[in-house]
Amino acid sequence: MAPVATSEKQATDIADLKTHAADKLFNPFYSPPDIDDGSSDYKFADFKPSFPNLSWEPLKEVEVTERALHADPSKKNLLSAASKVTHLTPAIGVELEGIDLRQLTDQQKDELALLVAERGVVFLRNQEIDIYQQLDLARHYGPLHKHATTGIPKNGLEEVHVVYNDSSRRPDASAFAKIDLWHSDVTYEIQPPGVTSLKVITGPEVGGDTLWSSGYALYSSLSPGLQTYLEGLQAVHSGVAQAEGNRAAGLPVRRKEIESVHPLVRVHPATGWKSVFVNPGFTRRIVGVPKAESDAILTFLFRQISDNPDFQVRFRWTEGSIALWDNRIVTHSATFDFWPATRHALRATPHAEKPLSVAEYEKATGKVAKDRQIEVWKQLGVDVATGNGASAGSSKSRYND
Repeated sequence: MAPVATSEKQATDIADLKTHAADKLFNPFYSPPDIDDGSSDYKFADFKPSFPNLSWEPLKEVEVTERALHADPSKKNLLSAASKVTHLTPAIGVELEGIDLRQLTDQQKDELALLVAERGVVFLRNQEIDIYQQLDLARHYGPLHKHATTGIPKNGLEEVHVVYNDSSRRPDASAFAKIDLWHSDVTYEIQPPGVTSLKVITGPEVGGDTLWSSGYALYSSLSPGLQTYLEGLQAVHSGVAQAEGNRAAGLPVRRKEIESVHPLVRVHPATGWKSVFVNPGFTRRIVGVPKAESDAILTFLFRQISDNPDFQVRFRWTEGSIALWDNRIVTHSATFDFWPATRHALRATPHAEKPLSVAEYEKATGKVAKDRQIEVWKQLGVDVATGNGASAGSSKSRYND
């Protein structure tokens, strides 16, 4: 048998790589692979992830203007432009129809920020906004974050975070549990993100949904004694695992990993509402308490985030859909149920303020931080003392379904 020519052998090796790429497993949260399915005619090829060997300086604290504080509380300029406004659950999520994000005035952008702050996440479908316009919208809310470890588009837009999976990227169920995927973006930074946007540009016919969970609702569900206790605690948020995942995969870490200490309960500066601020992805331990106590508290809170449907909303993406959420008050998790289909999205991520504890917020503003659920009940004219929340003092369930 004649030897195979070098060029033919290379072609065979490439074909074999593509054939067996589906067998390559990965942890989608901590170890991004640097391969793809090799398709050359994909219309968004320039936005596939790349991992250039760059080096960035450490982030420093910067001033951020809270745009939601400039909004009309009624949000009349934004909501009057919508053809339909649908609240998806009592606690979290609203879908707007008839809004073109490319046409928003600055006043409407501010009101959108307030709506996101109140509802946690806002969804819009059939949006023609391109990534450059998406970045401009994000800059209205704060200086843009550049991720140190995940992929950036092949066209070099460093401020774009790429979410990409195809047939070459089969999640490894032995490498992570589903609860591990719940997170709020890069909470290990000194100033974690605020109003963040993600647009899906290619998606599976079915699957790849994203869920969000409300930190407001989690706080409101707790007993008054536990609320008070948690308000005095701080937790460590770590970027070490993401950095180590890149190094293990032979990929660069563009900015040295850090750990930051943030309040376990923070206050949103626009709403004044208290939110539990931990997540399974990045929160590692509570400061100043025994490890067993820290583990027990965090496990309880993580399970409430992932398991309690009363706090959650689930969104089924369609191409052209965009979600805007506030990382200060929600956590989220994608479902990895669509392999071997392709799911491709682009994220713009502005920094928010350094997280403020309840005590810090009240000292800085002279205002009293509030429990969202109690404020909603008051607006509805409900007698909070006889409501159905933690403050009601009743141990009997009246729910039947």
